Amino acid sequence: MVMVVTADVVIVGNGALGLSVAVATALRDRSLRIVVVGPEARPGSASVAAGAMLNCFAEVTARTGEHPASRAKFALAREASRLWPGWLERLADAARDVAVPVRSTRGTLVVLGARSTGDGVAGMRAIRAAAEEHGERFQDVDPYGIGVLEAEAGDQPVDALYLENEGAIDARRVLASLDAAASGLGVTRVAGEVVSLVTAKDAVTGVRLSSGTTLPAGAVVLAAGAASGHLIEQLPAGTVQPMLNGTGVALETQRVRGEAVPYVVRTPTLVGGCGLHAVPLGDGVEYLGATNHVYFDAPAGPRLGIVQALLSGYVAQFDRNIAFSAVRRWHYGLRPVTLDTFPLLGRAPVPRLFFATGTYRDGFHSAPAIARYLAGLLTDGVTPDGVASDDVASELDPYAVFAPGRKPIETMTVDDAAERFAQMALLVAVERGMRLPYIFNTEPIAAACRQKALECVERLGVPIALAPEILGAVSEADANRIRQVADYLGAVATRP
Repeated sequence: MVMVVTADVVIVGNGALGLSVAVATALRDRSLRIVVVGPEARPGSASVAAGAMLNCFAEVTARTGEHPASRAKFALAREASRLWPGWLERLADAARDVAVPVRSTRGTLVVLGARSTGDGVAGMRAIRAAAEEHGERFQDVDPYGIGVLEAEAGDQPVDALYLENEGAIDARRVLASLDAAASGLGVTRVAGEVVSLVTAKDAVTGVRLSSGTTLPAGAVVLAAGAASGHLIEQLPAGTVQPMLNGTGVALETQRVRGEAVPYVVRTPTLVGGCGLHAVPLGDGVEYLGATNHVYFDAPAGPRLGIVQALLSGYVAQFDRNIAFSAVRRWHYGLRPVTLDTFPLLGRAPVPRLFFATGTYRDGFHSAPAIARYLAGLLTDGVTPDGVASDDVASELDPYAVFAPGRKPIETMTVDDAAERFAQMALLVAVERGMRLPYIFNTEPIAAACRQKALECVERLGVPIALAPEILGAVSEADANRIRQVADYLGAVATRP
């Protein structure tokens, strides 16, 4: 690795987003000195662990159209879908003589299991409505005639649809292709961990590594996924919202009985970001993912109960033959999740600092669009649509709503958030086999969950509507983390 004295742009993070921003920026201006910093092994990287579904419409939920920020996130996903084919070609061209063939899978089958709740039914309805509205081709599928699935008795799918233009891509090969493209474009790589930002006169002027080395820079981009959180904590209180860790575990398996899925098979995204998916990797190998549990401080690995629920969910809802598959490899990664669950994109309130993180479940899929957006800001100060970067409030800037210095976006009321928290708890309970005698109903359980959610908000001291998985993280957080979030909320409470 070559160390540099100074750089025009230092990008913190060597996952899919960090490398994509580096490559897109280098393609836009070959004269820039660009440095990407990150540990070679990429510990905890969401990119390395990703199933890399290229799903846009399959991610639609009943809440996608309810708020401008949700609609903007959907638009970001649609733009990324449009860019992916050309992006892969540009990576291959930039890599020169070391191009890496990238395996992709076309087609996504969305199935709704018999144990799903009303949230799943609404999600399937929303996917169909969005596809019809935007002219996306799909087919309704007889849930009782899906030959590639053999769910357990009583857990067979009750609804299914097929999106022919959506699918998946091999995340590990895409990372290798990005590595090769960055090298071909002369991007400098520094193996190491950034422990702090260097500032002068309230502007960011570089980064400091754990080795003590300082890298001066004209601009710094935080694209380190969940690891960006410790750098956000160093900014003045109220500058940028906290970053949480969305832990996810998945595994690669080799088929022993039955046939591997020929396309992506997944459930709709349910309340709390819950869902299952199977991705074919070729030669009978399948990627089975993924869990979703959000923490302020991520554990060293997945919890056994969560892994058990993942495996039992596959065998019951997808294909009981999976129980005979051989485990080849486990994947464990940390998704970058903001307090409001929306991404941090663009120019920060601190001069010369930019963000490309906080993408939660959508970072890999959205990488080409986010990279294009950041490259425009870093090179000539305008977005790809020609909007001046300082005009962040402009309606012409498609991602202004995701500006890093914003107040947390609230898409519902506090009471609505408590109700969704209760829905998430009941969904998990039903999927894990909860059955009550006919003389009882679930309302006492739901009421207790609503009360727990409201108590979480009280802990923060500021009324704020948080997604159910964030409320879950608050319920498990220690006093120090609660105080940090409360201080942030107090600092931004008076903002317009």
